[in-house]
Amino acid sequence: MTDTQGESGLFRALADPTRRQILEDLRAGELAAGEIAGRFAISAPSISRHLGVLKGAGLVTERRDGNRILYSLVQERLAIGVGRFLSAVCPEQIVLRHTAWRPAGQQEDS
Repeated sequence: MTDTQGESGLFRALADPTRRQILEDLRAGELAAGEIAGRFAISAPSISRHLGVLKGAGLVTERRDGNRILYSLVQERLAIGVGRFLSAVCPEQIVLRHTAWRPAGQQEDS
């Protein structure tokens, strides 16, 4: 599998713990930029840069509501990007993880 610019951007975005926390916070739903900034002990301009990286990687979207900018998580982008990487690197592990979580005694449908 060749690494495309989008996949590189995805993993660069995920490399930072602040950005990962922002993504976790957005799991619960849309948040305003100010609400996101209020959750961190760093400056609002720093949070804005982090949001720009996440947006550039396609992990968040933004929309305007009056003078506020609201951010939302793009779950599909995250799942597909990470899933492609895992499928290329350890495809047999994905199958094992999928079957390992089944309750004991439950068989796969034929």
